[in-house]
Amino acid sequence: MKNKTKLWLIFGPVICAVLLLMGILSLPWERTFSKGSLFQAAASQTTTVFKGKAMRQKDYKQGYVPFYGSSELSRFDNMHPTVLATKYQRSYTPFLLGGPGSQSLAQYLGMQEAPSKKAVVIISPQWFTPQGQNPDAFSLYYSPLHASDFILNAKDTEADRYAARRLLQMPSVKSEHVIHHALLEIAAEVGISKKERYYLRWRRQTYSTEDKFFTSLQLRDRLPKIEQQGAKLPDTYSYEGLKKASEKEAKKDTKGNRFGIRTSFYKKRLNAKLLKKLKGSQKKFNYVESPEYSDFELLLNQFAKDKTQVLFIIPPVNAKWQKYTGLSQKMYDTATTKIKHQLISQGFDNIYDLSKDGKKKYFMEDTIHLGWNGWLAVDQAVKPFMEQKYAEPEYAINDYYLTKTWREKKKLPTVDLTNKDVLAKLKK
Repeated sequence: MKNKTKLWLIFGPVICAVLLLMGILSLPWERTFSKGSLFQAAASQTTTVFKGKAMRQKDYKQGYVPFYGSSELSRFDNMHPTVLATKYQRSYTPFLLGGPGSQSLAQYLGMQEAPSKKAVVIISPQWFTPQGQNPDAFSLYYSPLHASDFILNAKDTEADRYAARRLLQMPSVKSEHVIHHALLEIAAEVGISKKERYYLRWRRQTYSTEDKFFTSLQLRDRLPKIEQQGAKLPDTYSYEGLKKASEKEAKKDTKGNRFGIRTSFYKKRLNAKLLKKLKGSQKKFNYVESPEYSDFELLLNQFAKDKTQVLFIIPPVNAKWQKYTGLSQKMYDTATTKIKHQLISQGFDNIYDLSKDGKKKYFMEDTIHLGWNGWLAVDQAVKPFMEQKYAEPEYAINDYYLTKTWREKKKLPTVDLTNKDVLAKLKK
């Protein structure tokens, strides 16, 4: 037997199998998802769901609403937005998008070709550090499918050029040569070639097929936990009843520590040695100058393109923890003022600012994340926002917020918009 024949007998079946698989993935398959799997996807918070889009698109068409954020969405107590929406059978269900390290750039890339009529964004001022998006954290959420969508839809605009430049600073985009090269071309105002466009369309189809078939196999079932938390709530919705249930749960869960945070978190994460090290450690923290402000502007650009009505929530820091670590309230206030100015000046005026509420009892579950009464406060804005009939928003996007001048700006005008004004408008 000739050597060529022997080699074909060994490797031929493998090559044929690979070609067959590539052919199958290249086909525009349709996929039906069960009601249960769509709910699991919305509450799952797995990186595979974040990196996909098929289940997002299906859910948004069925009344699910994206809640963009980071690690605070993972803390399922009895006042969590998903628990409240499920318990009281509301007309919407949160689709939780984000986890530890997911900031504006990762969220923006994930929004490609997944528009929604409404959205809630929980803005963490802690994102706005001098470094901005951590490259290693970004890699957890990076998706070639989303990157392909961005490249194929990119225009010769300052926003798309800025997005390409920022993505190129993330090592994970180098995993595929064509994507990396196409981003270089967009950043340089060259435009991608026809060959690259054809290739990326094919790759996007294969990524899309993989998403449709494999994402639903990697879901996290949180329904038992959601129902368990919901069972602690009154059968009929009332603020007074929920406040009572919230404080009953919080009182039980925060025993034995001076910061008023969840006992399990305190015991696991804040031992005596670490506490001593962290005392006064945040005195020099600065959230006022950051590349995150321009990354955040990409989110606003996408919301404007999609004509999405958005409610923005700005959470506080646990006041006792803030005092212990020396985090400046003045600096925090300046950062939130800067965020609000960027929003309001462009027509995003649904802003619920809780940044000064960190001293309220049972408001924070740990050092920086909302808990019990904090989530209940969030619901006072989310509920009327969702009940309000959708009206196409009018935004005025300004490329100034993509500039270094804005990112480094310290002196800001006063923002005249109170929570009372926002809630009154939402309840009309």
